[in-house]
Amino acid sequence: MTKIPESQVTDEALFLNRREVLRLGAVAALGAALAGCPAADEADAAAESGAARPPELSGVRPATAAYRVDATPTDYQDATRYNNFYEFGTDKTDPAENAHSLRPSPWSVLIDGEVAKPGRVPLEDILAAASLEERIYRFRCVEAWSMVVPWVGIPLSAVLARYVPTSKARYVAFETLVDPEQMPGQRRNVIDWPYREGLRLDEAMHPLAFLAVGMYGRALPNQNGAPIRLVVPWKYGFKSIKSIVRIHLSEKQPRTSWNDLQPSEYGFYANVNPEVDHPRWSQARERPLGGFRKQPTLAFNGYGKEVAGLYAGLDLNRNF
Repeated sequence: MTKIPESQVTDEALFLNRREVLRLGAVAALGAALAGCPAADEADAAAESGAARPPELSGVRPATAAYRVDATPTDYQDATRYNNFYEFGTDKTDPAENAHSLRPSPWSVLIDGEVAKPGRVPLEDILAAASLEERIYRFRCVEAWSMVVPWVGIPLSAVLARYVPTSKARYVAFETLVDPEQMPGQRRNVIDWPYREGLRLDEAMHPLAFLAVGMYGRALPNQNGAPIRLVVPWKYGFKSIKSIVRIHLSEKQPRTSWNDLQPSEYGFYANVNPEVDHPRWSQARERPLGGFRKQPTLAFNGYGKEVAGLYAGLDLNRNF
């Protein structure tokens, strides 16, 4: 496996801009979290498992009306103790129990393919593309459970634009880290590792598409995809790939893990659609984490006004 290089020093010019100073304060807090530093507020440190919560991030712009769901966020314990992250095991509680072995710092992402400025980029440089902001999004799992999460991160479009997609770029592919020492679930052939996901370029450039480095005002816990993950709120959760180490732009539609495993059950688009059932269960309703009553599932997870135009003329029953 290729060794991840040490993070590069941020350009001095960034410090001349006051907004960047605020953002860099958040990056510094994130860096401390990734290095495993304890939370400053000991009264808020203990999670259900007994492990400390990641420290709070500073300099984060609060969620604006455009990116704020009018709903109470899911309890932090529920959102961080009930996860799908097969790299740490296939049970919902496995990630929280096993992800302590992940070393999220230093971290870099290979950005390659149809871009004018390819290269292996330290996480700090990726975050320099925009100021950190909070976004409170609905999250809908293909397994018919859901939550509402306040994510912290930057728009995916800002990162892609910085590395300049070429005229041939039509799709964006993502890969998760492969390291069985850090991710013991990869010792089993549950998936053809690495975990892969992808979007059309216009989907990736949509304002709602987000690269998260935190949640609930804190750095991402390992089990939720530290140190950087994708969040695409109008698609089923398996599209929102975790612990990203590669972003590859291509002319052809990329392979994706679940579509490879079960193409009749998991399509490339995976837009939330209550009218198209999974072959083994209905998608018409969902159970919010922390509750027992199901609620109706919304088309595009409630983001139809913003994203339906991306699929004009596309048969969403066939291109599921």
